Amino acid sequence: MTWSSEKLSSLRQTFSNASGGDLQNPNYQRIAEKIFSEGGRRPAPYSGMPTLLDAPHRAVGVDNLGIADLDVALFGVPMDLGVTNRNGARFGPRALRSIERVGPYNEALDCAPVFEMAVADIGDVPLQSRFNLAQSHADIEAFAAKIVSEGVIPMAVGGDHSISHPILKSVGAHGPVGMIHIDAHCDTGGSYEGEKFHHGGPFRNAVLDGVLDPERTIQIGIRGAAKYIWEFSEMSGMTVIDAADITEAALPDIIRKARAVIGDGPTYLSFDIDSLDPAFAPGTGTPEVGGLTTREALTILRGMKGANLVGGDVVEVAPAYDPTTNTAQNGAQMLFEILSLMQFSPFRTNR
Repeated sequence: MTWSSEKLSSLRQTFSNASGGDLQNPNYQRIAEKIFSEGGRRPAPYSGMPTLLDAPHRAVGVDNLGIADLDVALFGVPMDLGVTNRNGARFGPRALRSIERVGPYNEALDCAPVFEMAVADIGDVPLQSRFNLAQSHADIEAFAAKIVSEGVIPMAVGGDHSISHPILKSVGAHGPVGMIHIDAHCDTGGSYEGEKFHHGGPFRNAVLDGVLDPERTIQIGIRGAAKYIWEFSEMSGMTVIDAADITEAALPDIIRKARAVIGDGPTYLSFDIDSLDPAFAPGTGTPEVGGLTTREALTILRGMKGANLVGGDVVEVAPAYDPTTNTAQNGAQMLFEILSLMQFSPFRTNR
């Protein structure tokens, strides 16, 4: 086949007067009609008030949030009182909100979640104290419980990883849930210096509280010098995939394993940004070399399409340690991928 004047004429006829929202592929046109307005206009990604994934902002009530019309509620948890190394994840929600352009179309999953679901950024958990870890966890649990009570999927941005425990107490209040946990650390450690609710132990606490099913939990990307303190994971029945075993060739088997572990039951998805190698995410409190690439992380997440997700989080973005903003960029991308998965969750579609 060779280029010809006839082919040029055909392209001119089709595209010369077309706007950015006029597409020939019916599937692409489906997305464009939700995003572009007449004349090919769409909002500039750097304009307006910044929100998580550019989702609409929703002001909420105090006793009753008034969000029952939503599918997913995005919210920030600016709290890092549970860190064991360097702090700064309290600035994570603000950092992710400042990312100008993620999405809106997810080509791999064929969806535009902010436009094809009812999604809103409902602000931050109203924390009563910036000094009291126990009070902060109580505030997080109460806020997440209000979201769950209205039948909405909670999607949090931390903050340190200790925030997952109080959220799990809300989503697992009527029975333990499974979990896909992508992280450098198992976070099933015991008490440190008299405190057991730090970011290195949320999932031991969740299991012991009866809100997390360890036999339906898979932890992916684990590595580092602290592995000797994660015996609770294996002794409780969790499946642990070491980072050293994650190769491109192994990814399909890891995805199949994860799907088999979680089954069809309600499942929480927790993504710690330190699961990524520090080359991709230096801005975190406890970096560990030898981690996932962004492409590996995307492949794993996208392999969870159709999982019965009932909640999730992205945690441990500490922007002060990354002047390039790559960590926040990658955190926002992972948040977008998880939100995209929510569109296909049986929990949402069966509401």
